[in-house]
Amino acid sequence: MNMETPSGRLTLREIAREAGVSLATLDRVLHGRSGVREETARRVREAITRHAPPSAGAGRTRSMKFAFVMPEGANVFMQTIRDHVAEMSSWLAARKVSVETVVADVFNAQRLAEALEALQGKFDGVAVVALDHQSVRAAIDDLVASGMYVVTLVSDVPGSRRHHYVGVDNVAAGRTAAVLVGRLARQTAGKVGVVAGSQLLRDHAERIFGFQQVMGLEFSHFTLLNPVEGGDQDELNEALTMRLLSDHPDLVGLYNVGAGTPGVGKAIADSGREERIIFVAHDLTPFTRRGLLRGLVDAVISQDPGHEARSAIRVLMALTRGEPLLAEQERINIDIVMRDNLP
Repeated sequence: MNMETPSGRLTLREIAREAGVSLATLDRVLHGRSGVREETARRVREAITRHAPPSAGAGRTRSMKFAFVMPEGANVFMQTIRDHVAEMSSWLAARKVSVETVVADVFNAQRLAEALEALQGKFDGVAVVALDHQSVRAAIDDLVASGMYVVTLVSDVPGSRRHHYVGVDNVAAGRTAAVLVGRLARQTAGKVGVVAGSQLLRDHAERIFGFQQVMGLEFSHFTLLNPVEGGDQDELNEALTMRLLSDHPDLVGLYNVGAGTPGVGKAIADSGREERIIFVAHDLTPFTRRGLLRGLVDAVISQDPGHEARSAIRVLMALTRGEPLLAEQERINIDIVMRDNLP
């Protein structure tokens, strides 16, 4: 029985209602997590089985092999996605699915394209954190043409033939960050800086677009500086932020679009201006958690790495099996985390 993609005849909410459980409990059963009584899990499975299409059991014995192409380096958020995939190994093995992680320089279009090209004929599907570049688009299109399923993860390449994107609405994430910076910075004037990894990464470019859009429309009394790019590296982000702080004594806000947040935070702390700088970052990590608690970080735009890992695998499994996707289940939400609502 396919627990990942029950028939499209009922929504998840309707399945939960029929089984007499909450959506949270249904989610735990669908993802094979503990904490659900066997009798309750049985009711959920039976509700799904009752509405499965007659052909749902066909072709389930074939093993599947997927690749996750992830960034090299010490990106904590990306490492967390990899950890979640590793934690699913037993669950995947029971479904005859294996996942291999391929580490690549996702900031270098040529190297990323070569890494994708090397996967051809070796996997059923691939999830990739991709650079939006013509050589990467061509490599994705070649994989699709060869019969592989391609899912973009966190950062999209919409001009390619990829089958699905797993991640948040990054324009909305950037707009959210702008509202937080604009409303938390109580000054009537000042400058706002943006630190990015690379604007060739679609998620970074879209976040910057959303941020600039809202700052220009709703907080035009602030001067928005041109984005600087540090490749998501702590040391380079620290140096870039120190220069921003030095060159602009009237800096009132900073938005870090990607990773490398410890470098930005260290520069702010070392400047002695952490109480005067509104700092908004992405992803709830041990560093951003500590930063929220001490007041260095004012807000975090968060997405669930576990949900993204599970979603990418579910989507690849559904595509390989020719089964429908549940948009409701695969939607990745944007969360705003502040000191007083830390999970």
